[in-house]
Amino acid sequence: TLIISAAIIAIAMGLGLNQVGSGFASRSSEGISVTGSARVSATADKAVWTLNAEQVAPTISESVRKVEAATNSVTKYLTDGGVPSDSIELGSVSAYPQEEYVNGNSTGRILNYRGSRTITVRSDDVQLIKKLSNGIGSLLQSGVSVTNYGPQFYVSKLSELRPELLKQAMEDAQVRAKAIVEATGGKVGNVMSVRSGPFQVTSPDAVDISAGGYYDTSTIEKTITSTVTVMFKVN
Repeated sequence: TLIISAAIIAIAMGLGLNQVGSGFASRSSEGISVTGSARVSATADKAVWTLNAEQVAPTISESVRKVEAATNSVTKYLTDGGVPSDSIELGSVSAYPQEEYVNGNSTGRILNYRGSRTITVRSDDVQLIKKLSNGIGSLLQSGVSVTNYGPQFYVSKLSELRPELLKQAMEDAQVRAKAIVEATGGKVGNVMSVRSGPFQVTSPDAVDISAGGYYDTSTIEKTITSTVTVMFKVN
């Protein structure tokens, strides 16, 4: 009985190993797909900062006049802080009525008018813009009503970094494929296909990613990551 059982087990193991071997051969004929990645640290060199001067008054003309005064105060704060006047772009003045509502329904009565004007700053001095944004409280304390949307920081040379990052990601994919295939006794062959993934621009050590690409503009220091998915033939 023991001899018969041992024989059955041996036959079963042999068939199983044969199936495993066939599986590897099948996958080898199709190739192996590996994703490689590369990342680099970068510092933003462009800043776009948007503010909005807002004022409320009983009449349109008064709201516009107050907005103009607030705009002048904001512009003075920026230029006194070191921002060149030609780096400041003023939007058009707008004003709209604010109606009275009772139980969610308009009474048709106009309470006041809200005027506003956008102020956009574009600068290569990212540290100066960050400093002025952090210090905007001093302007608010003086009674100027302005909404600070916060500066956005960009890396202008991203297109120049892409080729090198893709090259490094490709090299990483080759290293990974070699480690996987050689562990099973095979060899990595020619590249069958390559697909580049979207670039992810994040704050340092962040894990935010998006299938369509991610671009964090809140920080000056950034990490840029690229990926490639490569199909290698296996010999």
